[in-house]
Amino acid sequence: QARLVESGGGSVEASGSLRLSCAASGFTFNEFCMGWFRQAPGKEREGVAAVGAEGSTRYTESVKGRFTISRDNDKRTLYLEMNNLKPEDTAVYYCARGPLYGARSCLPEPSAFGGWGQGTQVTVSY
Repeated sequence: QARLVESGGGSVEASGSLRLSCAASGFTFNEFCMGWFRQAPGKEREGVAAVGAEGSTRYTESVKGRFTISRDNDKRTLYLEMNNLKPEDTAVYYCARGPLYGARSCLPEPSAFGGWGQGTQVTVSY
C-alpha cells in the first residue's frame, strides 16, 4: 500500500527558505509522476509542482523561479526547495503520487493524484 510522509515544514519570515521532504514507500517510486500541493484555510487544494519519472518538471505560475521540485529515486524521496517565501505561500503542503510514467502527462493537477500524505504546515510571516 502506498504511503507518503511529508516533513520539513515550519514558520519562517518572508524571504526565508524551507526544504520539504516526502518519504515514499509501498510502491515503485521511480515509475511514477510525483507532485506537491498546498491548501490554505478556506481555499481549495492547488497544485504547486510536479516531477515526472524521467525528471521533467512543471510549476504553477506563482512559484516559478522560487521553488524547485526534485526527486531522489535511490532514497525514494521527493523534495521541494522553497526560496524567497511569501506570506501567500502559507498553507498545508502535501505530496502525492501521480500517473504511472507514460500513462499521461505529469502536471500538478490534484484530480490526477492520490495516496496523499498527512501534510506539513508552512507558515510565512511578514
